[in-house]
Amino acid sequence: MIDRDGYRPNVGIIICNWKNEVFWGKRVKEHSWQFPQGGIKAGETPERAMYRELHEEVGLAAEHVRILGRTRDWLRYEVPEQWVRREWRGNYKGQNLRASEKPEFDAWRWNDYWVPLASVIEFKRDVYQLALNELAKFLHRNPHERRPNVASAP
Repeated sequence: MIDRDGYRPNVGIIICNWKNEVFWGKRVKEHSWQFPQGGIKAGETPERAMYRELHEEVGLAAEHVRILGRTRDWLRYEVPEQWVRREWRGNYKGQNLRASEKPEFDAWRWNDYWVPLASVIEFKRDVYQLALNELAKFLHRNPHERRPNVASAP
């Protein structure tokens, strides 16, 4: 599913714990960290895609999280030519940001919300900064609540 501008609709998920730390996953066989994310399938809502990706990539179900907020608009990043999967080459140029048999992460960690983004792959850094800035207003106000929260790009 590619939009008219050549972008693949996608959800990006910021998981925040009760200490206002965010979940980072390290891509399998790569040295870059990212939030869980994935494409929206035809006929799927962004919220449904978010829950599917949370389950596939992190093993969380809807009852394990609560949605705190989402970005006002779609956020975009351009995927450099060398990163586009061969079977998609020429079909899309980037992605819109909003427990698997084939894991996408081989490590994970909790970091402070405002951790420097140097460990994020370069072409995603600006959009991650935009999302974190916009969604910061949803950080925990009650540090005693222990259920993870999520905020996503639509």
